[in-house]
Amino acid sequence: MFVPLTMTSPTPSYRALRASPLSFTAGRALRTALAVTASIVALSTCAAAVLAFPPASRADEAALDRYVAANAQTVAVPADAVTATILRDEFSATSGYATFIAGGTNHDWAKLVLLYAGFPISDTNVAVFTRWMRQENGTDDWWNRNNPLNNGWGSGGGSGLGSYASLDMAAQNAAKALHGNPGYASIVAGFASSAPTAQIEAAIWASPWASSHYANGAHWSQAPVPVVKSPAGTW
Repeated sequence: MFVPLTMTSPTPSYRALRASPLSFTAGRALRTALAVTASIVALSTCAAAVLAFPPASRADEAALDRYVAANAQTVAVPADAVTATILRDEFSATSGYATFIAGGTNHDWAKLVLLYAGFPISDTNVAVFTRWMRQENGTDDWWNRNNPLNNGWGSGGGSGLGSYASLDMAAQNAAKALHGNPGYASIVAGFASSAPTAQIEAAIWASPWASSHYANGAHWSQAPVPVVKSPAGTW
């Protein structure tokens, strides 16, 4: 028996393609991409148009040249002109409490007492003060009991054998003692005026600071006092 054959085309029809979900999605994506691209191109064109400055015309350039020529300014300096001297403020730094405490030497302690007492920190005053410290406590152990001058003021020892919590406290109390006892008025006057060393030392010997009065200077040395630093923790 003869059976007729039906030929099927391998290519789907336009209707089939149009009805395919995949084809519909791909087409929509393509249209979206084209629309975005067109928008970017349009924005770029607008931006370029906004940022582009029109070139100056030759007429404008000529007008600017005429304005500069008409309004040009000149400065004439006389041949005998004298330059002016300008004085400016000068600045300097003065050592303070923290500086002397950080230094930690016997000379620093002497300067610290002078600073607390309001006396000039002069070479004369420092020389006398370090000599005074040497007569009271020596040089190698000048920080003994944190009381370099054997001061009884605020140390708990009326005879000067008391101690302080720190060398900084000792400096403050030494300054208070000098100003607090009328018997030390000549010492204060000498330090306040940076008097000659002999004058200040004579005032110290005559004062009631030491009952021995340093044998009126016989137990006193004018030799330079070496710089010695105290141990850690004494300040």
